[in-house]
Amino acid sequence: MEFPIRKIDGGRTIGYPIHSGFLNPKPRGFAVADSFVHLNVDRICTSPGLTTRAIPSSELRRDPGFPMAAAASMTAVATSLTTLSMQKSSNFSKATSVALPAFHGLKAGAVPGADLHDRVASQCAVMTSSAGCSVVSMVATSKQFVTTKSEETFTAAKELMPGGVNSPVRAFKSVGGQPIVFDRVKGSKAWDVDGNQYVDYVGSWGPAIIGACDDQVNKELIKQLQKGTSFGAPCTLENVLAQMVIDAVPSVEMVRFVNSGTEACMGMLRLARAYTGREKILKFEGCYHGHADSFLVKAGSGVATLGLPDSPGVPSSSTASTLTAPYNDLEAVKEIFTAHKNDIAAVVLEPVVGNAGFIVPQKEFLEGLREITKQDGAILVFDEVMTGFRISYGGAQQYFGVTPDLTTLGKIIGGGLPVGAYGGRREIMEMVAPAGPMYQAGTLSGNPLAMTAGIHTLKRLQQPGTYEHLDRVTGKLIQGILQAAEDAGHQACGSHISGMFGFFFCAGPVNNFDDAKKSDTAKFAKFHRGMLERGVYLAPSQFEAGFTGLAHTDADIEFTVAAAKDVLQSM
Repeated sequence: MEFPIRKIDGGRTIGYPIHSGFLNPKPRGFAVADSFVHLNVDRICTSPGLTTRAIPSSELRRDPGFPMAAAASMTAVATSLTTLSMQKSSNFSKATSVALPAFHGLKAGAVPGADLHDRVASQCAVMTSSAGCSVVSMVATSKQFVTTKSEETFTAAKELMPGGVNSPVRAFKSVGGQPIVFDRVKGSKAWDVDGNQYVDYVGSWGPAIIGACDDQVNKELIKQLQKGTSFGAPCTLENVLAQMVIDAVPSVEMVRFVNSGTEACMGMLRLARAYTGREKILKFEGCYHGHADSFLVKAGSGVATLGLPDSPGVPSSSTASTLTAPYNDLEAVKEIFTAHKNDIAAVVLEPVVGNAGFIVPQKEFLEGLREITKQDGAILVFDEVMTGFRISYGGAQQYFGVTPDLTTLGKIIGGGLPVGAYGGRREIMEMVAPAGPMYQAGTLSGNPLAMTAGIHTLKRLQQPGTYEHLDRVTGKLIQGILQAAEDAGHQACGSHISGMFGFFFCAGPVNNFDDAKKSDTAKFAKFHRGMLERGVYLAPSQFEAGFTGLAHTDADIEFTVAAAKDVLQSM
């Protein structure tokens, strides 16, 4: 018996009726859309960019050991095997190979169950009959999350590198479990060495805003590789990217490129002290500005993740001039300036905190800092390594309408290659050597590969609709997660700005680092692991922001929210 076929999201339908009689007694029709469509009880997934056809099940086996008797009895088989993950099947002697793409972290050939809350994967084997029609037979099984190769690689790494990593948060210390070893990334997806696929919300910690491994950026990088990877001399590309940064960021009239955010903040700090003739700086609890000695006082990021109040090896003399205040507390700032009048060289902050979780500033706080520093003759510095070109093309300073004196940048302006920059008012920047006496240098600073990737990343961000897309998908994501938490009875709060987001397992609101520390980090660890096992890669720390990009689709968001519902209901 055939049933009506439902057209999905405007896609071309080429479907067959479903098998009736399991789970839902009411027959429903399936349809296949050419675009990727998220699976639910009356939909079926196809793979992006592939032509697909729907085929009926030839056999359905039930397994009473699982909450779902079976998965969907129809599936889609790609006619093109391009980019498909192929895997031999041992279920049937006549099976050749699985010809299905991996759907968001499920193994090749796995089809999500008819009810995503139960998420039972079905092993599929593709066979061809004498008539030339493909048929599929399915056995309901629990989805296995295998990380054997990651475990082997990470075990070896611990003998070679401290903690097995080159940046502490990657070791999963705050969330527990086996760290994932990446193999490749593309668009909004990442794959580990075991072949597990994830929707990626880390994006190399921010740079992958236009999508990982972008084809156009790669094309331009290959052209530049043929001309040279490093010159150690001036090149035209530096001029191009510098002009793009100056045109975009309100505070920047001149810029100096370096190789990391930490290096940018080190140069900025020296410059602020050189320009003002003062030594003291004021930073905010939970804000992270790299691992330079002066900044490792009540810092966020990995320091917060590992629970280290400061780092051993930092001499007291390096931090004696560092003052701290709670974020979003303007009265505390006023008191500090009263006690240290005309002694403070700079006030340094993340204009939107991303290294203590995601914390939004009160606009009055930013405006108050601008006024206080002007009155005292101190430099106001926005560390926009994370927010620059992410929450708006002109960064947080454009978004909030508050212009600092100096700005640090990184991540996005290198398009995924190592980069950093600091810039600001011309009269301040002309203190930097060789124009002025404040010395700072770097062998690979302004290297042509990073400049190339940065130029073509920023060009993409200039296109109409960029930040509207980021705001829409990120808002849909965070609201979906928060609603899932509420429905499951968990206290949670969170927010987003454009392509940057975060949430905490506490009632909130979260206005500063002390508030953030009230979050249930043990619950976050369970949530993180559950999401990982369901094909969603989140930052492995409660105290890190998340990121979306132009490659994230509605299907990615819907998949993620469905996974969050499943995990939160099980916690």
